[in-house]
Amino acid sequence: MGPQTLLDYVLTQLDHAGIGQGVLTHKDGGTVFLTHPATTQHEANVYRPLLCAVLQGAKEVGTSTRTLTVRAGQSLIVSNALPVVSRITEAAPDHPYVALVFPLDLDLLRALAPSLPQSSAQRVSDPFSICLAPTGDDMQDALLRYFRQCETEVARHMLAPITSREIHARLLIGQHGGTLQKLVWHENTASRIFAATHEIRSDLGKPLVVGELAARMGMSSSAFFEQFKAVTGNSPLQYQKDLRLLHARNELQTTGSKVSEIAYGVGYESSAQFSREYARKFGCSPRQDRVSDAAE
Repeated sequence: MGPQTLLDYVLTQLDHAGIGQGVLTHKDGGTVFLTHPATTQHEANVYRPLLCAVLQGAKEVGTSTRTLTVRAGQSLIVSNALPVVSRITEAAPDHPYVALVFPLDLDLLRALAPSLPQSSAQRVSDPFSICLAPTGDDMQDALLRYFRQCETEVARHMLAPITSREIHARLLIGQHGGTLQKLVWHENTASRIFAATHEIRSDLGKPLVVGELAARMGMSSSAFFEQFKAVTGNSPLQYQKDLRLLHARNELQTTGSKVSEIAYGVGYESSAQFSREYARKFGCSPRQDRVSDAAE
């Protein structure tokens, strides 16, 4: 028998947990393994900064303006918190979709960035916060070592942090590196847009005045709008609206709060407007969504 591959490892973990469809949280508390035996409809979610390595099958991920397809052997890097729409496009019962999601530690990336040789700085022509590249053998090997190290307490505390650092370093010097390097440098456009998205996410109920936010970021309104859309795939107002609706959906499915309370909590002054925009995004009203979720 040859050496175990990353796909073999993940399939074994899913099988031991009895998961033929769904998500398995790994022992490190942040990474997850995912599998699905069939293609899916579009689903809306918020992606945080992460590495998503597809090991089998394929998936589409995108915003209102950009869509990428990530296939087996490829990785998706998300360098900002983004509201996205995704769907599994290749999967079958005998060949399910299998992927892993490894959260990125931006503080660790910033700590590593000063060690980069000046000659390794990469120029990036596309500022979009989602990028795609092959998952190289070295990266798959590092991920596999990391997961195995997390299986015992001593290795989890002494070795896994070193391998996590290696994984982040490989991202900085790899094909995704240019986008990540721009994100961790202070006082450039990418870091300013990142700060703006953080401010929007920190208080979804607060009205967004784009000109005022641009001024706080040290940018003109026109430059801010153009760069924000280039980085996130959405205008600032659409970005906020998508986050509001996704947060509201989570509240509907996890709390017993009234629809009107949830609507006001995410910044809507009109419950009717909230219901219209919710139905436009998710295909059903908030009340219908809550009923269908309860029925499942």
